[in-house]
Amino acid sequence: MQVLHDTIKVLIVDDSAVVRQILSRQLATDPSIEIVGTAPDPFVARDKIVALEPDVITLDIEMPRMDGITFLRKLMRYKPMPVIVFSSLTPERSSTAMEALAAGAVDVVSKPGSSYTVGQSSADLIEKIKMAAKAKVYVKPSMDNEDKVRYSMVETTNKIIAIGASTGGVQALTEVLTKFPANAPGTVVVQHMPASFTSAFAQRLNEICHVHVREARDGDSVVPGQVLLAPGGYQMTLQRSGANYYVSVKDGPLVCRQKPSVEVLFNSVAKYAGTNAAGAILTGMGNDGAQGLLNMKKSGAATIAQDEQSCVVYGMPKEAIAIGAADKIVPLGKIAQVLMEIVQSSSIK
Repeated sequence: MQVLHDTIKVLIVDDSAVVRQILSRQLATDPSIEIVGTAPDPFVARDKIVALEPDVITLDIEMPRMDGITFLRKLMRYKPMPVIVFSSLTPERSSTAMEALAAGAVDVVSKPGSSYTVGQSSADLIEKIKMAAKAKVYVKPSMDNEDKVRYSMVETTNKIIAIGASTGGVQALTEVLTKFPANAPGTVVVQHMPASFTSAFAQRLNEICHVHVREARDGDSVVPGQVLLAPGGYQMTLQRSGANYYVSVKDGPLVCRQKPSVEVLFNSVAKYAGTNAAGAILTGMGNDGAQGLLNMKKSGAATIAQDEQSCVVYGMPKEAIAIGAADKIVPLGKIAQVLMEIVQSSSIK
């Protein structure tokens, strides 16, 4: 679903009348956003979705009569549309937020659990609404077990795969990494998400992937069969000592408005891995990673970008393609296969 008219129609679903009022007031400051209605629970929301045809829904997770995750799954099954989950983001609830993203939510926005103030600035929230309105939301068919990529890998101890993603990246990375074989090359990943989420996301991926996935720690070695996910709130770079690769995880400034930044990771991969690397830029808003992917290509790395049709938000791949950073443009369902074919070739290019 994409907005084809000038005004973005928003439906706010939250059991707190105060939160509904605050959200309505904040979003109403932008003339391109129209609050077409509010709902205290999913049952009222269901009727208003039919009557009001909103472009974007903000959805609380904890509500009476039906929880937000259950409602989100039903909504994505019967009437897919952009949803921003608006809930308390604590370490204890990060797994629930990950469930929401996996179920099809475009983004998750912070709402302090016991406060009647909104955890995001008005400008940030408005930007997320506008981004969500451009997102393509669809029901992904369940993957047949035979569709999983299973390769007898050649020796790839000196190969590196680097992947960057943002909005829609939870689903995209799940699609890609679950198709990696157990002895896939060492892989480093940046996914834009809050600090409390990356550990839960890594744990979830680790449960469903053949490769071992975990949140990166400073000094971790990059080895075959392991995926290191950059922790939220830190910048991650690839480093090299002799023939061995490892990651540096440090605090630092925002780059392309992000921390972790795909740009930072890709630039370090270009510097230290060069022709031994393959890079992929996936769905996301903005241009983070575009120049970094170009630098990887210039250093001799193989580079791919997700195609427009399969992106939730065709921003980062579009920017990378526009500057000639991508050797290949690949649909999401084929990215794992292409990466494995690249690293198994006699020349990684």
